[in-house]
Amino acid sequence: MTEATMTLAEVSHLAARIRGEVAKGVVGQTATVDALLTALLAQGHVLLEGPPGTAKTFLAQCFAASLGLDFGRIQFTPDLMPGDILGSNLFNFQTSQFTLTRGPIFCELLLADEINRTPPKTQAALLEAMQERRVTLDGKAHDLPASFLVVATQNPIESQGVYPLPEAQLDRFLFKLLVPYPSMAEEAKIVSTFGERAGPSRPADMGVEAVADAQVLASAARAVKGITLAESVIDYVVRLIRATRESADLSAGASPRAAVLLANAARARAAIDGRDYVLPDDVKALAAPVLRHRLLLSPAAEIEGKAVEALVADLVESTEAPR
Repeated sequence: MTEATMTLAEVSHLAARIRGEVAKGVVGQTATVDALLTALLAQGHVLLEGPPGTAKTFLAQCFAASLGLDFGRIQFTPDLMPGDILGSNLFNFQTSQFTLTRGPIFCELLLADEINRTPPKTQAALLEAMQERRVTLDGKAHDLPASFLVVATQNPIESQGVYPLPEAQLDRFLFKLLVPYPSMAEEAKIVSTFGERAGPSRPADMGVEAVADAQVLASAARAVKGITLAESVIDYVVRLIRATRESADLSAGASPRAAVLLANAARARAAIDGRDYVLPDDVKALAAPVLRHRLLLSPAAEIEGKAVEALVADLVESTEAPR
């Protein structure tokens, strides 16, 4: 039996419905929500970074609530251990056998809250799951759902009590999204909406409902894989990624994995717009969120006060795009 695949019109309509549900609980953040949608359809993980109090966690919760997926959450703390994430095999004295006690990672959408507040040893527990969508416990592999998605939040590195994520972990995130403070009008609406509420707000309290499920999202993801990626656009993606390795201002450029992820994300962006082909503008729009966490400034560039964001913009501008 052939699995159904959505039409692009249906994918675009689904994206609009998810946006609408998230907007019931989250004021503004439209660009971030669009990026989350793109990552979802490209089946890539997302890292949200911003100062405390900018609704990163609540945004992730509302997004998950609109999707109807099996949701798990881990609050990362300095004393968190790998077993607290993955689970463990516990000996059952009644049966004289070991029984697998599954950790919260066994879900479809995992919110890794404040992921950089736990040491690298515990952060590394996510590496295999994010790359291969499986977990190995005591030498035995346990598969995670094919749709397994991590949405992680972190505070800026300048914050107290944080551990920088290792490069291998950062490279597994499709996007690193910067969550800004709201505009004055948005902040006034936030105060008006939430100021009179007692206690924490939950997506259900705001009327956020599921408009999809794992089967629907899998159908949408199959539609994304059918988007045309012209040879000229592939060449553009590769030249842009290779340019990061040739820049004198960067001590480490992007990997071939980044090129693959950028191309997949561009396909997803096209599908959300209802197009069956990728434009160079899709690649340009996604370059910053795909690359900002993969590039390391050279010592000279750091001394000169250069920023990765500006360097990515310069590379996009200087790399000739197909017409």
